[in-house]
Amino acid sequence: SRQFDQAGQVQAKQKFLCGQDEGHWFVAAIPEDEPVSTVAGAQIALKPEEVRLREEALGLRRKHGFRRRNAAFVRQREWFFVPAKNIEADPLRVLHYEPLSRGNGSKPHWAEFCYRSGGETVFVSGKYPRGLTSMEYDALPESERKLGFRMMKRDALVYVRGEITHPHPDHRTICLEGWHRVLMNTENRSMAMRFLAFLD
Repeated sequence: SRQFDQAGQVQAKQKFLCGQDEGHWFVAAIPEDEPVSTVAGAQIALKPEEVRLREEALGLRRKHGFRRRNAAFVRQREWFFVPAKNIEADPLRVLHYEPLSRGNGSKPHWAEFCYRSGGETVFVSGKYPRGLTSMEYDALPESERKLGFRMMKRDALVYVRGEITHPHPDHRTICLEGWHRVLMNTENRSMAMRFLAFLD
């Protein structure tokens, strides 16, 4: 798609991948810094850099990279789960049935076991789905701070194992043996999707 100014000059050009995944229609914005002209190119552009590097390191054949499950990753919709070796999660910090959310009000996927490290603490509510920093939260009137905020981490390193589910019954549950690093597709780098955030 193209956006024009009042003089008719192209201001921005966005590309989208449209199709079906698990029988459901989707639209995914392609990052502008990814020069794509084919469906296969768009699918590759949506993969996080860590996934592409792992595919290359494993010598994964290109056609296998389009599968939902291969030696490099397991995918469920926009989420990639990459096997992570040598993760020693503190049992006291392992959370049960934690949401994986893009932060745009969409329904989260749920991880049976979740461990995270780092990231920025944010306060999330229906009104602020991308989250507010501690400073922004503290600046709110006290009456508004009492309206159902949940403390979450933005852009943390997140690892999951066990069942990954989605509330929609047509999305298949996947089961991950051992810890896997969670990565979101690159759609959030696109100008068209600039209002997304990875919240855990």
